[in-house]
Amino acid sequence: MRRYLAVGLDAYLCLLSVGLLVRSCLDSGGTGRAIALLVVQLTVLSFANQVLLTMAVRASAGKLIMGVRVIRLPDAGRPGFRRLVLRWLYGLLWLPLQPWRRLRGPATARGPEHPAGRPAEPHEDLAGVRQVRRSDLRSYRAAVRERTD
Repeated sequence: MRRYLAVGLDAYLCLLSVGLLVRSCLDSGGTGRAIALLVVQLTVLSFANQVLLTMAVRASAGKLIMGVRVIRLPDAGRPGFRRLVLRWLYGLLWLPLQPWRRLRGPATARGPEHPAGRPAEPHEDLAGVRQVRRSDLRSYRAAVRERTD
């Protein structure tokens, strides 16, 4: 539930920023130019939120508010730039097409698959990262420290 709320918060913050950016785009002279300027600004904002902020603090703005962190599998480390960019592109290009794909094609019993051919776990995406609660990450690190001591 936290993950969905975090995505909702990210979407809300994006819509809020669109509302703030629209006025500056409308004064740019011409509808086509205004739309292009708005798309560029939103793409940069999305990249900054989903890649740069996640690289710095392991979470986008919505995930920070909801207490969710993004980790690299299998060692629970920080995801690298390449993985985060792949994750951002996956969310930007592939996920929006899923409702249309499901309406058009027959329902399948299987969930999404990982690129390696194995089924993806529910909290894992195709870039090899997982979203976990911040408290679970602290507990995991404490358990690893106790095991090594």
